[in-house]
Amino acid sequence: MNAQAPGRRTIVVSWVSNLVFALGSIPALIGTSSGEGISAGVCLVLFGVSLVVWVWAFAIAVTRSSQGDDIAVGSLFLIEGAVDRSARRSLYGSFALSLVITAIGAGSNPFAVLVPMLSLGFVGFWGARHACFPMRQDVTPSARPLRPDRSTRQGGAMERRADGRTRQ
Repeated sequence: MNAQAPGRRTIVVSWVSNLVFALGSIPALIGTSSGEGISAGVCLVLFGVSLVVWVWAFAIAVTRSSQGDDIAVGSLFLIEGAVDRSARRSLYGSFALSLVITAIGAGSNPFAVLVPMLSLGFVGFWGARHACFPMRQDVTPSARPLRPDRSTRQGGAMERRADGRTRQ
């Protein structure tokens, strides 16, 4: 992955969350008495973080959509269009790893099935922040001129001249 790739921190945090998930799943896998509680707690905390990431990604996508970008849920989470392929590959690799950890740990910790939502949330978050989307067809971008001409004035409004007199 390119060191200057956009959203590099998001990608790194996605991989770190998988490391935390794997380390948190180990106590339940080896069968320690307090391990099940620790593993469940780690999974629930990571799921709580995923809810924040999902809401944040949705808020960014809604904002970009209101500014004219054509963002659909599918294009947001599939990261379609002109994007950095290495970033897409890395994000989906992180998601695949979280699914593998889930498959291994779900037998001893049922809360493990909630955690892949975090990796998928990072995919949507990255897409909302860094993906390029086409403009919506129903929106025309409005550009205000730096110096409005006379056609932008309200009809009938009074205008004050430099000498203090008013005219219509």
